[in-house]
Amino acid sequence: MSKKIGMLTDIRAWARRIKRDGVMLWFACRDPRTPGWLKAMAFFVVAYALSPIDLVPDFIPVLGYLDDVILLPVLIWLIVRWLSDDVVRDCRLQAEAWMQARQAKPVSRAGLVLVLLVWSAVAWWLWRWFVSV
Repeated sequence: MSKKIGMLTDIRAWARRIKRDGVMLWFACRDPRTPGWLKAMAFFVVAYALSPIDLVPDFIPVLGYLDDVILLPVLIWLIVRWLSDDVVRDCRLQAEAWMQARQAKPVSRAGLVLVLLVWSAVAWWLWRWFVSV
């Protein structure tokens, strides 16, 4: 039983670190020491991670949670790995302070717009495909 509790504690700690690093990337996007190409990648990951809606809705079996459980953590991990240690350290401190002060995760309107644009593009493509058939 204690093994299960320990594993659950580890998973919760991992989820908190991913959440913190998502917010940390938000600060890294604004840091002048972050390279431009990495800022662009981090912007899209942060916008999607902090979007109030998902690209693939959670009610879709398996795929709905795949982005939340696998895709976002892997992308966050990669970007954090590519950032310099100084930027990671400073932005993690900023993220922790921000999260403690606000007791909430930020919400990205850019992520909302990004997801809606993707959904609109897919709907337009499907409409064009069905009209041509």
